[in-house]
Amino acid sequence: MRSLFLLLAGLYAGSAAAGVAVISADAGAAPEPAAAKADSAKPAPDAAAARDAFLAQLRAHCGKAYAGRIVADTPPSADNPFAGKPLVMHLRDCTADTLRIPFHVGDDRSRTWIITRLDGGRLRLKHDHRHEDGSSDAMTPYGGETQAADRDAAADRWRYEFPADAESKALFQKLDRAVSIPNVWALELDGQRFIYELARPGRLFRVEFDLGKPQKLPPAAWGAESRK
Repeated sequence: MRSLFLLLAGLYAGSAAAGVAVISADAGAAPEPAAAKADSAKPAPDAAAARDAFLAQLRAHCGKAYAGRIVADTPPSADNPFAGKPLVMHLRDCTADTLRIPFHVGDDRSRTWIITRLDGGRLRLKHDHRHEDGSSDAMTPYGGETQAADRDAAADRWRYEFPADAESKALFQKLDRAVSIPNVWALELDGQRFIYELARPGRLFRVEFDLGKPQKLPPAAWGAESRK
């Protein structure tokens, strides 16, 4: 008896793979088409190399800053801290394995995204929040790591998703932010745009940055000196 399994992978937050089995009624198995054999012989994409290319593409912008705009914010928040304020990302500190990207919201310089390349080519995204005096906020650090089933780069476009890790979930629970436990963050990159995304059931937030128009460099993020 011949079985074929088709996997449908969802890229949205909280989506899961679903398998569908198709069973043939023929007693004998038909020869596999040559085209199918050729497809199965193709090597799997090198995920580690793709992620290295993603980091290299981002690293090429190190030392520059870019303006952003909100392209999705559902449902709208009545006390939205981003509304009406200039949004700027600054690729400030770049090493072979770590990129620190302060995200400024008006005069608020409390936020820094930290992207780290881990063993095996996995990526980790963490959020570092600081007070103006440089001390750590209670809600820090949090984030997650890319999973084995994430979507790798296609041509010169990338999207990586970072489900909240165990450390972050414990932090959210401790600080009475259980609503954030199913958070999935995503980073997208192509030749013209960098996108930061937060998604969970009932919530979607996306900020898009124009990489074709460098901006005046902002001041350092709060606490930047203490992290050196």
